[in-house]
Amino acid sequence: QVQLVESGGGLVQPGGSLTLSCVASGITDYSKYIAAWFRQAPGKEREFVAVSNWSGSRNYAETVKGRFTIGRDNAKHTVSLLMSSLKPEDTAVYYCHVGDSWGQGTQVTVSS
Repeated sequence: QVQLVESGGGLVQPGGSLTLSCVASGITDYSKYIAAWFRQAPGKEREFVAVSNWSGSRNYAETVKGRFTIGRDNAKHTVSLLMSSLKPEDTAVYYCHVGDSWGQGTQVTVSS
């Protein structure tokens, strides 16, 4: 059974940076999986943030392009999300998504 554990969330001031990490267990060949980040703000639908596929290509939501960077370490079964120039509207619970599995989410709050 695949398990995903996120970490790195917290409170940050506008313009600041934060890095999220998601470690997967129960996967035999992590490199074959698409790994992505989603987020859900209060009262809103869960939305796509960024994705990294097995070829190394990456895609981003327009709202975060140029500010967020998704990375992955296949040997460590880890996908990360480096978030910079954070805005209050980036406040949400962030979820990693690998294969068909979801993490439990980590809260990111951008506020002064």
